[in-house]
Amino acid sequence: MIGVELCHAFVEFPVFDAKSRSLKKRVLRSAGGAIRDGAKVPVVTALQDLTVSIAEGDRVGLVGHNGAGKSTLLRLLAGIYEPTRGSAWRSGRVAPVFDLGLGLDPETSGLENILVRGMFLGMTRKQMRARAGEIAEFTELGDYLRMPLRTYSTGMRVRLALGVVTSIDPEILVLDEGIGAVDADFLERARSRLHELIARCGLLVFASHTEDFLLDLCDSALWLESGRIVQAGAVAEVVGAYRRRAVRTLESDPRFEHVRGEHAARRSITASSEPGTGRR
Repeated sequence: MIGVELCHAFVEFPVFDAKSRSLKKRVLRSAGGAIRDGAKVPVVTALQDLTVSIAEGDRVGLVGHNGAGKSTLLRLLAGIYEPTRGSAWRSGRVAPVFDLGLGLDPETSGLENILVRGMFLGMTRKQMRARAGEIAEFTELGDYLRMPLRTYSTGMRVRLALGVVTSIDPEILVLDEGIGAVDADFLERARSRLHELIARCGLLVFASHTEDFLLDLCDSALWLESGRIVQAGAVAEVVGAYRRRAVRTLESDPRFEHVRGEHAARRSITASSEPGTGRR
């Protein structure tokens, strides 16, 4: 059975200052040779008391501002981090896609990178060789696939990485958005492949700032703030609530007074141009 569960999970990071950055020095200085929890060491709590259950067939989006804990939660769900308190359970093969460029070697060719990146995501060399032709056709990179990756533009690298990522067969897909560097036509084709990928995977957890992608690819969502879940539910409801909070925050921040003034001016012009306003 494929699934992921967190029970009252915390993820905490001790922060050592410049004088006590060496773990060895702290151990040697401490009485009894052990580090006492919280002994003169500040701790950053990235996730706080999360209880989450994600089952096979679920498509869950994560929303929240930068620093809210989305990436940390993805890493916890993928098993890269373990909870410092509470528990985490997962069943199924995880494909963590946090950075589309992760695992790509700039000194080797695009074709070689297809094999290595696929193996990095849990596929076998034989499986990736069987899919290399289809991935190459999708990327439309042609002869560049025989060139070193360092000769590629950012958009070309994203094409290659997307071709590989959307060819795998994960049971648990943990995805952090990073596909904004490609042109619109290619992005539309990539969206189609993403749908096919998500249909093949057992469950999806997808962190994104792009509302359209969340609404298109997910059916439920979690809103994170300061490492806690603010709201959970249907993706449209959660995304809408998060957007309204962002608007209220903008309206109350004096640093954005000029932005609010521009928006008010646009609304005034639009209203005065509508039929029945008396403007000719």
